[in-house]
Amino acid sequence: MAKSLDDIFNDDDFGLLESKEKQHFVRTDEDRLIDSFEEINLFFEKNKREPSTSSMSEYSLCSRLKEFRNNEHKKSILKAFDRFNLLGDVELKIESLDDILNDDTYGLLEEEGDTSIFEFKYTPKGPSRANADYIAQRKSITEREFKKYEIMFQQVHKDLKEGKRKLLDFSNAEDNLIEGNFYLVDGILAYLEVSNAEKILKENKSGDRLRLEGRTVTVFENGTVSNMLFRSLGKAIQKNGKIITNRNEDMYNQLQQNFGVVGEEDIQSGWIYILKSKSENPEIKKIEHLYKIGFSKNPIKERIKNASNEATYLFCKCRNRCFLQLL
Repeated sequence: MAKSLDDIFNDDDFGLLESKEKQHFVRTDEDRLIDSFEEINLFFEKNKREPSTSSMSEYSLCSRLKEFRNNEHKKSILKAFDRFNLLGDVELKIESLDDILNDDTYGLLEEEGDTSIFEFKYTPKGPSRANADYIAQRKSITEREFKKYEIMFQQVHKDLKEGKRKLLDFSNAEDNLIEGNFYLVDGILAYLEVSNAEKILKENKSGDRLRLEGRTVTVFENGTVSNMLFRSLGKAIQKNGKIITNRNEDMYNQLQQNFGVVGEEDIQSGWIYILKSKSENPEIKKIEHLYKIGFSKNPIKERIKNASNEATYLFCKCRNRCFLQLL
């Protein structure tokens, strides 16, 4: 039995005496603005079109939408609720780094999400370069060391200006990368001083073949030197460079020096031959200086043994007048 008023209040098992304070929500101008725009969203969602001026009921919505579009401040508030892009683009004022991070429309800065773009499924994985011995870098050389090269580069510039040398397109590094020659790489003259490239057998799916592999000593006119790979130098010149021809007199002197000289490195490649027809055909016999000049990788006798069956020899036997063995 309750003995006091406090006992009565404390014995309120059903909460009948609890007083709940009513909560009053005050709608701000921004809330009313958003609600006003939501009416336009609902109209578009239902009718699949923007409100028009065809009826009084739509006229107010149409006028309201036009007002929002012309008011950048209201557009910036409502853009987050623009489910159907009715407002178009909004120019946001960037004042801080937070403004940039908060304006991530496409979720590019999100740490979580679809990361499949970073997964390579259908492209072949390139060979790992982790085991490469080292990466070639250009190193500066002393002014004293560079002096002799500087004189050479100056002479090349002079020869180019006087037309004694020419800039030509570069291709086929194995044939055109030669010690002692000059090249243009990314607008800088380069001198191939040393090439340690050697023929190495490379295994390929299409078949094994010999390739020149190795490092070079390449001096550049900006006072640097590099030990870049032979093939890397070739690719650099082919991508953005030129080959510089030797001077005309140098090439002539080299031709005179090497003409008729056979070295150990020379390999027989074939024969150039001059043949005279043995045909008894009057139409052919009356041509006084009729000769067949050609090239063959096989010995001349082997090449012409079936001459009577080949159109190139006019279907008749030939006699060899002379031939030149090529190396």
